[in-house]
Amino acid sequence: MERRENLALIGFMGAGKSTVGAALARRLGMDFVDLDGVIAGEAGMSIPEIFDREGEEGFRERESRALRKELKGAGKVLACGGGIVLRPENVDLLRERCLVVYLRVDRNTVLNRVGEGEGRPLLAGGPLPRRVEELLSEREEKYLRASHAVVEAGGRTPEGIAEEIAGIWKESW
Repeated sequence: MERRENLALIGFMGAGKSTVGAALARRLGMDFVDLDGVIAGEAGMSIPEIFDREGEEGFRERESRALRKELKGAGKVLACGGGIVLRPENVDLLRERCLVVYLRVDRNTVLNRVGEGEGRPLLAGGPLPRRVEELLSEREEKYLRASHAVVEAGGRTPEGIAEEIAGIWKESW
């Protein structure tokens, strides 16, 4: 595998990207970047507020800009939002500049972790289990195509997942 400058975690909401990413960055001595946090900070509003004011398209535009900006540097672990794979240009950039790891979780894990879906605009508009199932099935193939490696993240500790990914990172040298 060709060496990449950064490591990116992708996957569905509730997969643990932010928690695992922070643990992984500590373990590898890299900088941690939560892309949704960068977007909210630059916008001066929360992700749900961005969705309310600008719609999903406005949010996706901000997400693509933030990704381009963050990937100008190296030595980062990025926790990407669940929809980062919806734009092909994001996937191309991630695969070019990062070792991309898909944290895979099943529907039940997502439902246990997201609670009532508060603060997650894309889970509105129908019964929560159905919305989760729809979005998971829509995105699964995109996550698989975007990733260099898949790590099962359900029922595991963030440290255990970070340890596995650190091993994948070190093998890619």
